[in-house]
Parts: sequence; structure tokens; C-alpha cells
Amino acid sequence: MSRYLLRRLSHSLAVLWVVATLTFVLMRVTPGGPFDREQRLPPQVLANIAAKYHLDEPLISQYLRYMTGLIQGDLGPSYKYLDRTVREIIISTLPVSALLGILALAFAVIVSFPAGLLAAYYHNSWTDRWCLFLATLGISLPNFILGGLLIWIFSLQLGWFQAGRWGTLSSIVLPTITLGSSAAAYLTYLLRSTLIETLGADFIRTARAKGLKEIVIVFKHAMRNSISPLLTVLGPLLAALVTGSFVVEYVFAIPGMGRFFITAVTDRDYPMIMGVTLVYSTLLVSANLIVDLLYSVIDPRVKRH
Repeated sequence: MSRYLLRRLSHSLAVLWVVATLTFVLMRVTPGGPFDREQRLPPQVLANIAAKYHLDEPLISQYLRYMTGLIQGDLGPSYKYLDRTVREIIISTLPVSALLGILALAFAVIVSFPAGLLAAYYHNSWTDRWCLFLATLGISLPNFILGGLLIWIFSLQLGWFQAGRWGTLSSIVLPTITLGSSAAAYLTYLLRSTLIETLGADFIRTARAKGLKEIVIVFKHAMRNSISPLLTVLGPLLAALVTGSFVVEYVFAIPGMGRFFITAVTDRDYPMIMGVTLVYSTLLVSANLIVDLLYSVIDPRVKRH
């Protein structure tokens, strides 16, 4: 187990190093610079700025300086927010994005379990078709369209919820639904397919032949054997929700990490782009690592390999 853990950790660190290197190179080869303006700054001012942020050094020196700081936990200064470092911005905004992702995942689980169960139990019925229709709609609608639609209906027309910002229950509901809808649809499809297969298994027919109540068969036997595939995707799905929340954060003016990533891209804030990219990559790699470790704990065959 220890050898397997060390091997997976080494693979994860290698992936993060590749992501950091590629992001650094892409930022440097992209046309334009972080201090380009419509009204061009005087050459002496640009030279002073470049010297301050070490942009006048050779590319290899900049790379080694960045990687050295990265190992020490220093993500560098932000080019846009001059009084804050990238690390300070991420520390203050990551909890907001993480909370939004957790709430969205909770919403997805709460919605998908009854929907997937009904769709599977009433297979090929109108209930199944309606659940599939809503799931397809949840997958097909982009977040920015769904978010705008929810704002128009529940904020502007009905006045039930706050249209933007963060911190109150009224402001949390709409972005949670917007971000969690596609995840709920995906989990509904997954649970439906696994339940349909389980409900047709031999041990379910045996349980019915023994005269067990249908509710016991469905919840104690079928659901218990169908829930494992869902548990394996919840970790990566949570990471995907956190890393994919930047559009929702922008639509609802949420002070999370995603909004800073968008402004960093438009302002070519190199350290901010690289810092947020690394955080997102770390979340995804960590989620996959946790799932792999859970596999090795649950399935003895993984331990042997």
C-alpha cells in the first residue's frame, strides 16, 4: 500500500510540474504583455516595470525563479492588484468557491437520487421520460444561460431571491442551482443506468421470489449495490464543480476565485493566471488520487496490482 501511495504521489507531482511548466511557457509565448495599454507607456517606465517583476531576465531565469518560489509556497505578486499577492487572493477567495462547489454537489445529490430512482423503477414510462427530459435539459443548458434565466424569473419577476453577491441564504440559492444542475443531470443518468442493470439481476429476482417487500428490495438491495459507481465520481465531480464555477461566479458577481481568474485573463496577469490554474489542477489531481486510494481500500484486487 505504501509503495502504491508513493507511486501515485509521484505521478501527481509530475502532473502538477507539467501543468506549471506549460502554463508558464504559454503565458510567455502569447502575443502581448501584461502592461500593454491602448496608450503606450514611455519606454523608461516599461523598463522599470519589467525590472521590478524580473521580466527583463532571460526566460530560463524567470522559470527557475518562479519554480523556486512555487516550492516555497510563493506564487508571486499580482500585476493588477498591486497591494496583494496571488497567494493572499487565493487564500481569501478559495473558501467561497469551495463552499459554492460543496453546495452545488449537495444539491446535485439531493435531486439526482430520487430522479434516478424513479426513472429506473418506472423504466420506459412517462415518469422515466420526464426525468430523462429534465436531465437532458440540465446537461444541455450552459451555466450562463441558466443563470440568467433563473435571475430573470426568481429575482426580477418574482423577487424571491437575490440576483447577485454572496453571504446570505437569498444570494446562495440561485448560483447553487445553476452550478449544480448539470451535475445533477449527470448523476441522474448514472444512477438510472446502474439501477436498471441491478434491478434486472438474479439476486433481485430471488429476493422478490422470497416475498420481500418491494421497498426493501429497492432500497436495501438495489440501491446499496448501485451506489458504488456514484461514490467513485463524487470526489472528481466536486473538484470539477469548484474549478468550473468561474462562469457562475461571474454571472452572480460572487467574490470567488473564478472571477479573479477571468479578470486575470483579460488583464494578462501572469502570476494570477498561473496561480489559479495550479490550484484548480491540484484540486483535480487530489480528487483523482483520493478516488484511487479508496479503490485500493475497497477492492483487494487493486492492492495486489
